[in-house]
Amino acid sequence: MKKRIFSGIQPSGNLHLGNYLGAIKNWVKLQNEYDSVFCIVDLHAITVPQDPKELSRKTLEVAKLYLASGIDPEKSIIFIQSQVKEHAELMWLLNTITKTGDLRKMTQFKDKSGDEESVNAGLFSYPVLMAADILLYDTNLVPVGEDQLQHVELTRKLGRKFNQQFGETFVIPEGFTQKEGKRIMGLDNPENKMSKSATSENNWIGLLDDPETITKKIMKAMTDSGEKIEYSDEKPALKNLLNIFSLVTNKKPAGLAKEFENKSYKDFKEALSKAVVDYLKPIQEKYHAISDEEVKKILDVGAEKAREKAQRKIAEIKEKMGLVA
Repeated sequence: MKKRIFSGIQPSGNLHLGNYLGAIKNWVKLQNEYDSVFCIVDLHAITVPQDPKELSRKTLEVAKLYLASGIDPEKSIIFIQSQVKEHAELMWLLNTITKTGDLRKMTQFKDKSGDEESVNAGLFSYPVLMAADILLYDTNLVPVGEDQLQHVELTRKLGRKFNQQFGETFVIPEGFTQKEGKRIMGLDNPENKMSKSATSENNWIGLLDDPETITKKIMKAMTDSGEKIEYSDEKPALKNLLNIFSLVTNKKPAGLAKEFENKSYKDFKEALSKAVVDYLKPIQEKYHAISDEEVKKILDVGAEKAREKAQRKIAEIKEKMGLVA
């Protein structure tokens, strides 16, 4: 029996090259080896204010980008989180065994909370919903970025605690990070990762950015002092650009640095811009070929498949807890 993976992306902001290289690209490979469940996590997105029309539009956009990137609905389950109510139901059940002290330790909550008195409860219990997402499907591996490993560890803790208290119920998952592409940094600051929530649009390259926009962003990208192009920790901005160049061309970063060592930053950035534009073109073409009606049908089928698994699991969980069917 194949091991199962579960992962998801929020339908907020703009999916960018870092999302693709660090997550979606790897999902496409993993779906051939694992029983795969991929979700658009809209319930997570509403822990911060969202425009309802924009949230709906972005949800379909993310789903279409999944498909355009190569996630195959014949191999993977693709669905919208809020369409499977068992996610929210299991979150509540897990809330009853979750210590508030554990939630206060979450780095993401501390980073986003600011004035804790004004923070909504959803942001505080966000990691419990993530645990529910994962545990609901007897997930073995969770492909995540390094910043989400703390949440996976809480998921493991809650799974073990439930099993000890109510009997063997949950598979205890492992966090799964891939070195390749796992940390693409922002174009405007190599100390911060590329993020769709960044205030500056020059931080990221959107998967749907047109060639002119991509070129402008890369030409404005931060570089290091000096004129020599080299792959070095002492030149973090150039190192990040070389990493991106490497990932979109399948060439070694050090080899690319050697190729451009006698050329200017301008020459280097122009070549990088062309490489990124060429890399994203097939994804963009496939994206624009998918209609809203087509993606909704795929999501409906995916939700039904996910619901079938989730309903069986939640029935088992409730029985273990003594909740009358």
